[in-house]
Amino acid sequence: MILAFDGSSIDGSAYEDVIRLAHHSPGWLDDTVSAWSTYGSGVFAALAAVGWWRARRSGAVAAAVTALAVPLVVVVAYGVDATLKLAVREDRPCHSLHVSTLEACPEPGDWSFPSNHAAIAAAAALALVFVSRRLGTVAVVAALAMAASRVWVGAHYPHDVLAGLAVGAVVALVAMPGARRQSETLARWLAAKRLGALLLTS
Repeated sequence: MILAFDGSSIDGSAYEDVIRLAHHSPGWLDDTVSAWSTYGSGVFAALAAVGWWRARRSGAVAAAVTALAVPLVVVVAYGVDATLKLAVREDRPCHSLHVSTLEACPEPGDWSFPSNHAAIAAAAALALVFVSRRLGTVAVVAALAMAASRVWVGAHYPHDVLAGLAVGAVVALVAMPGARRQSETLARWLAAKRLGALLLTS
């Protein structure tokens, strides 16, 4: 049997308060939150695509390169988050507290800390700020909604999603300035690889 960390002592009572609220909320609200929790990550991909397309159409090569870095930052954030999950090995709250949740309780060994969804959302959102303030603002709001939804459906403790947001934000804030500074070098590399069409429309 794998020994797992029980995170309920940190904010288990707050988690249970949210779960009770979810159980007493209208069905349409629970359905909406559940749908966002499951499919909302696609919004970040769409926003990144819009940022890249706008930069490419305007001929702003540096901005296009920066936009192309967004999915790479998300992948790195996911990797960091997954590594932390394996290191901490925190059991899911639905196992530790034995509560009924909107989302099916994952199998034991599917660790809870930090939240992958929150890390990916925060990485995408903060990376998008470097592409477009407007798109980034929308993405930041969406990332906070994603983090909250993961607690609402019962998948994570509040500290799991806060840690996930922190992981994603740190990765983006470390990686994106470097991508922006090296945008000209990266643009030349892409051109050499016959991938210049990713940067300009002609």
